[in-house]
Amino acid sequence: MTRLEHDNRERGSLTLEATIGMLGLLVIVSLGFAGARLVHAHHVVTTAAQDAARNASLARDATTAHHDARAAAKAALAGQNLHCRRLTVHIDTGGFTVPVGQPAAVTATVTCQVDLADLTPIPGLPGTVTRSTEFTSPLDQYRERTLGLPTPGATQSTDTGSDST
Repeated sequence: MTRLEHDNRERGSLTLEATIGMLGLLVIVSLGFAGARLVHAHHVVTTAAQDAARNASLARDATTAHHDARAAAKAALAGQNLHCRRLTVHIDTGGFTVPVGQPAAVTATVTCQVDLADLTPIPGLPGTVTRSTEFTSPLDQYRERTLGLPTPGATQSTDTGSDST
């Protein structure tokens, strides 16, 4: 076999190997990006739960606590550009029934169902992932509280169904 025949057999193999290698690298980078976005989504939902609990604990009554917590959770999610297909904000305001002078707390649970297409660089990817976090914030034990609505000691869940925040 002459040198020219040997060179012709190998022609184009480097291009093919580079293409296959780049596809593999693209898959690895895409998976890394998707993983980072999943972690980011969990962090944003955690922040939303913290903000919701903190705002609820600053309210003077359970009704205001529910309203303020819901608004804080939505603002935290919108501020980080996380779009929930389904958003649930559950606030336990049982602490408002505790007499002044005794320790009490409110708990916020935020659940966000996110489309996988929003988390990965692959557009139109079917499926969802749900992130849920709970956070408890103490009520000022010496601050006046009123029960307000809903029923004292009750919990309230706000489910928005299809939500764009």
